[in-house]
Amino acid sequence: MNEISIHSHPPADDLDDIDRRLLDLLQTDAARTNQALAEAAGVSSATALRRVRRLIEAGVIERQVALLAPRLSDEGLTGIAEVSLDRQGAELLQAFETRALAEPAVQQCYRVSPGPDFVLVAWVPDMNAWSALVQRLFTQDANVRNVKTYFSVKRAKFEPRISLAPRSS
Repeated sequence: MNEISIHSHPPADDLDDIDRRLLDLLQTDAARTNQALAEAAGVSSATALRRVRRLIEAGVIERQVALLAPRLSDEGLTGIAEVSLDRQGAELLQAFETRALAEPAVQQCYRVSPGPDFVLVAWVPDMNAWSALVQRLFTQDANVRNVKTYFSVKRAKFEPRISLAPRSS
């Protein structure tokens, strides 16, 4: 059996075709029953359950969430902010990242290169909330040199999935 260590994320090469099928199906609909998942993957219910548990324990499946329709709120702003720091020492990068991750409005945080040091995606209910976020996260940090923000006027696509092609033999 293809064992995955629960202490580290396995490389994609360690996932066999059944793991990849299960992961692909779960990325489409994680709410399906184990029986429905097993049938769609062409494996027994016991195999599907055992493998999904192993993938969760290994950290391959980080969590299962409900994705809400954006129409749920007619108001709200999605801001995509490019953040450049004055100094980029490892401890300074980590300090800013830690603060960004602790901010509930920040939905995504990426360290990027070249260009800015970070790209953040944040959702706030209104411009007053955005201003408060700017004060907390950017203005009060003496190491933030520059912030350039883009506001989304339409979300054309949001598909948080990782494509897992079958392994080539």
